[in-house]
Amino acid sequence: MPAVQQQASGNGAVASVVSKEVFVKLAKDIGCFACHSIEKKLLGPAWKDVAVIYRQDPEAENKIMNKVAKGGSGVWGTIAMPGYPNLEEEKRRILVRYILALE
Repeated sequence: MPAVQQQASGNGAVASVVSKEVFVKLAKDIGCFACHSIEKKLLGPAWKDVAVIYRQDPEAENKIMNKVAKGGSGVWGTIAMPGYPNLEEEKRRILVRYILALE
Protein backbone atom coordinates (compact mmCIF):
# COMPACT_ATOMS: atom_id res chain seq x y z
CA MET A 1 0.00 0.00 0.00
CA PRO A 2 1.44 3.42 -0.88
CA ALA A 3 2.16 5.77 2.01
CA VAL A 4 -0.08 8.45 0.54
CA GLN A 5 -3.32 7.43 -1.15
CA GLN A 6 -5.65 9.68 -3.11
CA GLN A 7 -9.26 9.68 -1.96
CA ALA A 8 -12.23 11.72 -3.14
CA SER A 9 -13.68 13.94 -0.45
CA GLY A 10 -17.34 14.85 -0.03
CA ASN A 11 -17.04 18.00 -2.14
CA GLY A 12 -15.48 16.14 -5.07
CA ALA A 13 -11.95 17.32 -4.36
CA VAL A 14 -9.14 14.81 -4.10
CA ALA A 15 -7.48 14.61 -0.71
CA SER A 16 -4.45 12.61 0.29
CA VAL A 17 -4.94 10.10 3.06
CA VAL A 18 -2.06 8.73 5.10
CA SER A 19 -2.48 5.70 7.33
CA LYS A 20 -1.86 6.13 11.05
CA GLU A 21 0.65 3.28 10.98
CA VAL A 22 2.75 4.97 8.29
CA PHE A 23 2.58 8.30 10.10
CA VAL A 24 3.51 6.89 13.52
CA LYS A 25 6.45 4.87 12.17
CA LEU A 26 7.82 7.86 10.28
CA ALA A 27 7.32 10.26 13.19
CA LYS A 28 9.05 7.81 15.56
CA ASP A 29 11.94 7.23 13.16
CA ILE A 30 12.53 10.97 12.83
CA GLY A 31 12.11 11.68 16.55
CA CYS A 32 8.99 13.86 16.37
CA PHE A 33 7.47 12.21 19.44
CA ALA A 34 10.26 13.64 21.61
CA CYS A 35 8.47 17.01 21.45
CA HIS A 36 4.99 16.34 20.04
CA SER A 37 2.02 14.06 20.54
CA ILE A 38 -1.24 13.71 18.68
CA GLU A 39 -3.50 14.60 21.61
CA LYS A 40 -1.62 16.84 24.07
CA LYS A 41 0.99 19.57 24.15
CA LEU A 42 4.49 18.51 25.16
CA LEU A 43 7.44 20.77 24.29
CA GLY A 44 5.72 21.47 21.00
CA PRO A 45 2.03 21.73 20.20
CA ALA A 46 -0.30 18.75 20.02
CA TRP A 47 -0.78 17.87 16.38
CA LYS A 48 -4.57 18.03 16.79
CA ASP A 49 -4.16 21.67 17.85
CA VAL A 50 -2.07 22.35 14.75
CA ALA A 51 -4.82 20.84 12.61
CA VAL A 52 -7.49 23.04 14.22
CA ILE A 53 -5.50 26.25 13.72
CA TYR A 54 -4.57 25.54 10.09
CA ARG A 55 -7.69 23.67 8.93
CA GLN A 56 -9.19 26.61 6.98
CA ASP A 57 -5.89 27.92 5.60
CA PRO A 58 -5.48 26.98 1.91
CA GLU A 59 -1.71 27.43 2.29
CA ALA A 60 -1.48 25.26 5.42
CA GLU A 61 0.32 22.36 3.79
CA ASN A 62 3.02 24.59 2.32
CA LYS A 63 3.41 26.59 5.53
CA ILE A 64 3.87 23.51 7.69
CA MET A 65 6.11 21.82 5.11
CA ASN A 66 8.39 24.86 5.34
CA LYS A 67 8.23 24.86 9.15
CA VAL A 68 9.32 21.21 9.26
CA ALA A 69 12.18 21.88 6.84
CA LYS A 70 13.41 25.16 8.36
CA GLY A 71 12.24 24.97 11.97
CA GLY A 72 11.25 28.05 13.92
CA SER A 73 9.69 29.42 17.08
CA GLY A 74 7.23 31.99 18.30
CA VAL A 75 4.04 30.52 16.86
CA TRP A 76 3.39 27.97 19.62
CA GLY A 77 5.69 29.31 22.33
CA THR A 78 9.31 30.20 22.85
CA ILE A 79 10.89 26.77 22.42
CA ALA A 80 12.37 26.51 18.94
CA MET A 81 11.62 23.54 16.74
CA PRO A 82 14.74 22.38 14.89
CA GLY A 83 14.53 22.23 11.13
CA TYR A 84 14.81 19.01 9.17
CA PRO A 85 16.22 20.26 5.84
CA ASN A 86 17.53 16.82 4.88
CA LEU A 87 14.18 15.10 5.36
CA GLU A 88 12.83 14.19 1.93
CA GLU A 89 9.88 16.24 0.71
CA GLU A 90 7.71 13.12 0.38
CA LYS A 91 8.27 12.24 4.05
CA ARG A 92 7.53 15.81 5.15
CA ARG A 93 4.35 15.71 3.08
CA ILE A 94 3.25 12.43 4.72
CA LEU A 95 3.67 13.97 8.18
CA VAL A 96 1.93 17.22 7.29
CA ARG A 97 -1.03 15.66 5.49
CA TYR A 98 -1.70 13.31 8.37
CA ILE A 99 -1.52 16.14 10.90
CA LEU A 100 -3.84 18.37 8.88
CA ALA A 101 -6.39 15.53 8.60
CA LEU A 102 -6.64 15.10 12.38
CA GLU A 103 -9.97 15.96 14.01
